[in-house]
Amino acid sequence: MKFKMFIGGRWCDAGDGRTVQVLNPATEEAICEVPYGGPREAEEALDAARRAFRDWSRTSPYERGEVLKRTVDLMRERRDELARLLTMEEGKPLAESRSEVEAAASYYEWFAEEGKRAHGQVVPATSAGKRH
Repeated sequence: MKFKMFIGGRWCDAGDGRTVQVLNPATEEAICEVPYGGPREAEEALDAARRAFRDWSRTSPYERGEVLKRTVDLMRERRDELARLLTMEEGKPLAESRSEVEAAASYYEWFAEEGKRAHGQVVPATSAGKRH
């Protein structure tokens, strides 16, 4: 299976066509092939991120929250598939991968809600020594 990079709203290969295989550490079998982007693709991605940020920053916290909530829904709908991929790529136990997907979804969920309450103040952190 071969994947593409998503840069500036389009799927693309590396400019020079290079790819790299992602290996399952347990079996050393190739899971998939991904583009091996270089400095040019990195610059394109940074430029695209700058342009996207301008538009994103003009949306209301409620609109941004809806996008993040949809991300949460998709992550949870695809939890088992994502966990399987994590396990194949990193070699961790499947239960740990499921927990990692759920933890990531919970961060998106938290920020989807907190964005509406960000009034220029430091938000209390989930643990000592951190600032949000």
